[in-house]
Amino acid sequence: MQSLSDRELDLNTQPVTVYPRAAQRRVRAWVRFGPEAVRVDARIVRSTPRAAGIEFSAEETTYRCWVWGNAVVIDDVGGEA
Repeated sequence: MQSLSDRELDLNTQPVTVYPRAAQRRVRAWVRFGPEAVRVDARIVRSTPRAAGIEFSAEETTYRCWVWGNAVVIDDVGGEA
């Protein structure tokens, strides 16, 4: 699975917000596994002004990665993740 690089995140100059479990929102996000793009149900666990740190599970494995903010859509329909 691919995640944004430190250079892309620009964490030396961009503020990072870390959300406590109770404040994490459900999202649908596009992620990449090699050349394959997959849309997943995830939780947003941190963010910068341009990117989202998400967490999701697939095949009994929990994944964590950074994606561009426009790859994420908030999903409030189901309530808490």
